[in-house]
Amino acid sequence: MRVHWLPAVESRETRAAAFEPRPERRGRERSDRPRTMGTPENPTRHRRRGLQRRLILLATAVALAGLVVFAVSRLNLHGVGHALETAKPGWVALAVVLMMSSLFMRACSWHQTLRAALPETRIRWGPVIRGTMIGVMASALFPGRVGEPTRVLVLSRDLDGPARRLLPVIAGTVFSQTLINLVALAILAGVTFTSVSLLHPAGIVTVLAIPLAIGALVLAGPRMVALGRRSRSERIARAANAVVRLLDLARQGLRVFARPRYGATAIAFQLLAWTLQWLACYMIILALGLDADLTAAAAILLAVNVSAILPPTPSNVGVFQAACLVVLAAYGIGAAPGLAYGIILQAVEVVTALALGIPALLSEGLSWEDIRPRREEVEPSG
Repeated sequence: MRVHWLPAVESRETRAAAFEPRPERRGRERSDRPRTMGTPENPTRHRRRGLQRRLILLATAVALAGLVVFAVSRLNLHGVGHALETAKPGWVALAVVLMMSSLFMRACSWHQTLRAALPETRIRWGPVIRGTMIGVMASALFPGRVGEPTRVLVLSRDLDGPARRLLPVIAGTVFSQTLINLVALAILAGVTFTSVSLLHPAGIVTVLAIPLAIGALVLAGPRMVALGRRSRSERIARAANAVVRLLDLARQGLRVFARPRYGATAIAFQLLAWTLQWLACYMIILALGLDADLTAAAAILLAVNVSAILPPTPSNVGVFQAACLVVLAAYGIGAAPGLAYGIILQAVEVVTALALGIPALLSEGLSWEDIRPRREEVEPSG
């Protein structure tokens, strides 16, 4: 299951109006619920940008289609089919169970984070679990990172208090989970690099580049943000303001780490979720009988999550399989079983998301239209 990354801060106000209060609370309509933003000041420029985005998306789709056709022409489709047919269903079923368990562990981690951020608010388990499952399903079905704002909005419907106060705090807790996810990815990277000699030039570059990049970002980041906010370019200023809002969310989310009682359990549950996903990846290796170990499973989990930071397709289809192919090729696995591995692993993720997300969606009284990305989120006003 891919990691949930940064919450889409700019879009939460535009989509909050799509979610009505729960039926039992209709008598207490919130007067401060964010409303949909107005039309852009310059419709001509807005239409031009929309056309540019469509052209870029079309060109990307054509390029991906060309790559897929080229890859399929070079693959042994009979070998892929044979690998899928001979996969042991018992190991695949165990992978599904592990994936489902990992989602419940993520919900437990989020619950602890919410208790730290909203100590005076009653946080019930049901809405937190349902919000987690709906968010994962939204990310699995639609392109872009729509799962994070979706679960923020779903949970805000079930908590007492003004929406304008709850939304940024809940979004901050999602951001805190992102910070824990970065720790998990660093651990996976460490496990992966144990199979790569540090004397190799690529290993040396990787080891040196990461701390140097972090140091440069820490030193130059604040100055660059300040210059960006004063820029005459509207696009640069808007990006700088978005960075400032993300930093505000980071401060909100860091509250959990100031409360050891909640912070320790949140970190433990989140890392346990990653461990279960790691084991699920290994179960697929066993199902296909591949000559690979837990290190390869860690490398696959790392690769599919990094490739899903900005997914161009629903469930990151295509890119997901390519990431699996590249990693398994480094461990001496052929293209046919590598592609079969990517197909089965993604099927496990999608089945898990649907099996847990649909009941949660129905329990919340929502529909597909409520979690589908809105047009204004794809084409923000200028």
